[in-house]
Amino acid sequence: MTTLQASILLGTLDSDIARDVVADQERRGSGSVHVIMGPMFSGKSTSLLRRIKSEISDGRSVAILKSSKDTRYAKDSVVTHDGIGFPCWALPDLMSFPDKFGQDAYDKLDVIGIDEAQFFGDLYEFCCKVADDDGKTVIVAGLDGDYLRRSFGAVLDIIPIADSVTKLTARCEVCGQKGFFTLRKTCDTRTEFIGGADVYMPVCRKHYFSNQIVIESSKKMLDSDKARAESCVETVAAMI
Repeated sequence: MTTLQASILLGTLDSDIARDVVADQERRGSGSVHVIMGPMFSGKSTSLLRRIKSEISDGRSVAILKSSKDTRYAKDSVVTHDGIGFPCWALPDLMSFPDKFGQDAYDKLDVIGIDEAQFFGDLYEFCCKVADDDGKTVIVAGLDGDYLRRSFGAVLDIIPIADSVTKLTARCEVCGQKGFFTLRKTCDTRTEFIGGADVYMPVCRKHYFSNQIVIESSKKMLDSDKARAESCVETVAAMI
């Protein structure tokens, strides 16, 4: 009955408008969201590029986005730790992409890949729009946790709307077993601290804890040395 009423309604509309309405009905809800997550050096970007290249081989139109914060290897390319690259759009946010890309060009896209997704605060909103409203495939690659093993950005927020979730593992740099976590090798405590192998390494649970203890002890020593140095400066300044 509902279909019949819709057909009668469409029959009364201008043919061009009717086609747009039908196309919109077919498009809405026809997209999908696929999440690739894991620690650093687990091959997330490599998996994303592999999937994107497969989509291109199937004749689908694609675009890749990444955060403009990530300038480690290239400003306008997604580059894996192995040096494999692919051109992309570097953006401060995701929702501005359709306008910057051009609405006509955006409408023709079939697949959108997102690398380093943890840096996008509007990730959930964008995935809902692209998959639910615009009927496109979204492939998201990002960290699921930060160096303290806490949720990082909005990557875990899109799990409930994902069609598939792939959890990758790396190789622990200490023992060679599966590495599930990202260990920061410095005493910097910022959540967003972009770096490569000079700053981070993948580790297993055992070596996450053993190395975390060493790092925390080192930080306490540095803080203590800094406090003593500041105290000495204040003492000297008072004597002058």
